Amino acid sequence: MDLSRLLLVKQNFPDRGIKDIPGEVARQLGASPFASRVKPGGKVAIGVGSRGISNIATIVRAVVQYFQSQGLHPHIFPAMGSHGAATAQGQADVLAHYGIRESTMGCPVISQLDVTPLGKTPEGIEAFMDKTAYDSDGVMLIGRVKWHTDFMGKIESGLFKMMAIGLGKFAGAQRYHTYAYKIGLETVIRSIGRQVLASGKILGGLAVLEDAYHNTAQLTPVLVEEMERKEEELLALVKTWMGKIPVPEIDILILDEIGKNISGAGMDTKVVNRGVHGQYNPWPDTPKIHRIFVRDISSLSYNNAVGFGMADVTTTRLVNRIDWVPTRINSLTASTPAAIRTPIHFPTDRECIETMVPTVGKFDSREVTICRIRNTMELSPVLLSENLLPEIRRNPLLEVVGDARDVEFDSGGNLVEMMANPELAAAH
Repeated sequence: MDLSRLLLVKQNFPDRGIKDIPGEVARQLGASPFASRVKPGGKVAIGVGSRGISNIATIVRAVVQYFQSQGLHPHIFPAMGSHGAATAQGQADVLAHYGIRESTMGCPVISQLDVTPLGKTPEGIEAFMDKTAYDSDGVMLIGRVKWHTDFMGKIESGLFKMMAIGLGKFAGAQRYHTYAYKIGLETVIRSIGRQVLASGKILGGLAVLEDAYHNTAQLTPVLVEEMERKEEELLALVKTWMGKIPVPEIDILILDEIGKNISGAGMDTKVVNRGVHGQYNPWPDTPKIHRIFVRDISSLSYNNAVGFGMADVTTTRLVNRIDWVPTRINSLTASTPAAIRTPIHFPTDRECIETMVPTVGKFDSREVTICRIRNTMELSPVLLSENLLPEIRRNPLLEVVGDARDVEFDSGGNLVEMMANPELAAAH
């Protein structure tokens, strides 16, 4: 099949990366009143989630050192709802995979599933908190503030959601998503979050903001009394930094990998413009994507394939890799069974692409537009088909690197590596 050649394109996003992350954590927390709100020699529970946050181990270690320097006794606990297959060991393994373990953090990492009930919200939703967190003298959360994959609101994914769903462990996550199906996830997050705040256990959090390269760009202490308002402000800011596919419409989007470490939905729905319930192009101001081809699962996802159901086609090798236990638990807890429907699949990348080309309404295969990305966190460089050159030239952020190349397959019929570039690797 004759396809348009591919161009390697660099997106020149603003680089907002913090150079000295431990120093910035120490500076921000040193100017905060967190430690003074815990009794001398008290215990501080530090909640850490399951997302693939850049530099997360460095950030967490610096927070631990801050509390230790104040004469307090911190421990770390997983605040990740049903992730890690909803088991204590699985959640500990997720943290360990990110380098967060007792030996590297200098404090205990306590993973267990017991929760303490916190009463009911005005909507009748019972709230819960990790028992070790509740038994501490104060709870500190470390989380990334960003857009959510399932909905749009003034508060989406961040400290408030971690406080609501993450602290509730599996018991809470199941219940909260059931209510969310009826009244909306933002309403549930705010309602449960306020109930958790009423417990008096939350000190606040350290909000992590990342730029379009997923550099750690801002570390903001958020006090408990301003958490809801402050998170709205931070979300509005970070949305202006968001990286996107740089052309308004794509016929076939190729993702080399998806995974829980990349996005809660496996792929960032607001990059690929899909809904977790199967909707095509539901998000405004987002490029229109007609077909999605997912090639594989990230090695950091423990073969949890949640989100692969949003693809139109995938490989048989991906299907054969799936660990259905965490995949089912994660999807069903979130009330998103469509996100794990098995797409049509073929043994080779070539078959997957050639099957999709005739489905996008173009008689000449050379007119089919293609974009290939590693995953939805890495949006520079990207591969764009040469027939998009007029769009590329209209975007001042884009820079073509090298010459156009044919869509290349190896002897097994699978795509060859085409995004590696020494110049770009040195730059980022």
